[in-house]
Amino acid sequence: MIEAYRELSVMVQEIWDKDVNRLKPGTDYRISLQGKAGTVNADMNDDSDGAGYPLFSFVDESIFKKESFLGKRLSDTGEPETVTPDEEAENHKFLDYMLRMPTMKYLVEKPLSPEGLPEFKEQLYRIWFELYARRGTSKPDSSGFEHVFVGETRGGRTVIGFHNWIQLYLLHYSVNANSPQPDENKHNLALQFSWKNGIKPKGSIFVGVSPEFEFALYTLCFLIYEVDVVCHHCNKKHIGTTYPVLVKYQNEEKN
Repeated sequence: MIEAYRELSVMVQEIWDKDVNRLKPGTDYRISLQGKAGTVNADMNDDSDGAGYPLFSFVDESIFKKESFLGKRLSDTGEPETVTPDEEAENHKFLDYMLRMPTMKYLVEKPLSPEGLPEFKEQLYRIWFELYARRGTSKPDSSGFEHVFVGETRGGRTVIGFHNWIQLYLLHYSVNANSPQPDENKHNLALQFSWKNGIKPKGSIFVGVSPEFEFALYTLCFLIYEVDVVCHHCNKKHIGTTYPVLVKYQNEEKN
């Protein structure tokens, strides 16, 4: 087990080193940590929000010219949906771009996936984009990508998923946080926020990393079944959710 953990740590570090599009704190982006995250419930209102300003005070928006930083889809879990041909084409375009990046090329070189790029891409599509019924629902209404990179709501009151800093920035969200200011070696935050009339009581995200870094890291965790990042499987075929957890908070509720 210790050897497996060491191997995982080495691979995670190598993926980190290959993240050529990662932003530099203080230069490419600046954040404003305000109110401290506390215990909240679905009845929390704006008056209890200790964060009066957006989390990001500056982001170099030239990053949004890069293909992997583009495109987000919003929906609610519990609402059956279909994938249109245009959306499917967009998903494949996204995967094609990802597979050209150093972080994902690294995974292609490892004996963790089917031999051959087409087979690996097919596997990636299934685990990240194929719709499935999340717990408590009976019809396909969710996907790993939507849950992790976009966010969903359950019952209109609770935010689930939403573990992507770019989504937070694009929506100009203010958050309460329990984390130190990120530096070049610490790019993660524990936080809480409201979205679409729902509450995210406790969550965590990487900040400033590229989508291809997160995509590669979470795929790696899914494929090897050993995690330093939370990675829940759904029916052993899809990503249910996956996100980074600060050690101090890893005993908090996972959602």
